[in-house]
Amino acid sequence: MALGGLAIFMFIIVALNILAAAASLALFAVAIWVAVDGYKLYAISAVSGKDDIFAAAWIAIFTGFAFFLTCMFGIYAALKRSRNLMLVYLIIMFIIFIFECASAITAATNRDYLVGNSNLVKKQMLKYYTEDSSNGNRITDTWNRVMQEGKCCGADGPTDWILFESTYKTNFPNSFIWPENCCEKLSNSEVKDPQSCKVGGQALFKKGCFQHIERVLSHYTWAVSWYGFAVLMFVFFMLLLAMVYYVQLD
Repeated sequence: MALGGLAIFMFIIVALNILAAAASLALFAVAIWVAVDGYKLYAISAVSGKDDIFAAAWIAIFTGFAFFLTCMFGIYAALKRSRNLMLVYLIIMFIIFIFECASAITAATNRDYLVGNSNLVKKQMLKYYTEDSSNGNRITDTWNRVMQEGKCCGADGPTDWILFESTYKTNFPNSFIWPENCCEKLSNSEVKDPQSCKVGGQALFKKGCFQHIERVLSHYTWAVSWYGFAVLMFVFFMLLLAMVYYVQLD
């Protein structure tokens, strides 16, 4: 390739690496957002033994930052027009690419397992809500918050607490037929209208919480998996051009 054409190719590689570095930092940021778990739903994943979305987020934190650093190195290698440096760059990028593939696939498959239908979440809720155990405390706190913040009750609705046997029903046979957090509360955490709550009146939240949980986990999956996949496609295209540039170097 003529020197002029090689120079143009070099600037293309540099520009693509700059864009990839920016995309990688964005992946790093959204992966941190998922790992921090702003919606506080980690307990639902962890207790089920399927917390792979969050594991994938930690992988994406590593790969996002690693992509950024390697892109910086790739810019240096391209400007130096060094075959040895470009070869090191390609090898490192390929290794990171594999890790990010694992992250994206893990997050996508885990999401389908957790929110393919409401049965898994419902069974977990009925088993652990108010149970006197570590898992029980985590699930109870999570569901109390979700029901109040989402103004919802149960997984599919208040009837979950009536139609199925539950730890809550066993522990509180003489209390409300559904948890108090299924009803509107005052600022002091007391039920706003206890009588209405007991009989399923206006104070009771009628919708289920599964849609809220599904939406949050889908947001997490999009951040880690689908955005990660988009970064992978861009990096794949960039690596193809980088390989051509490497071959053309003397």
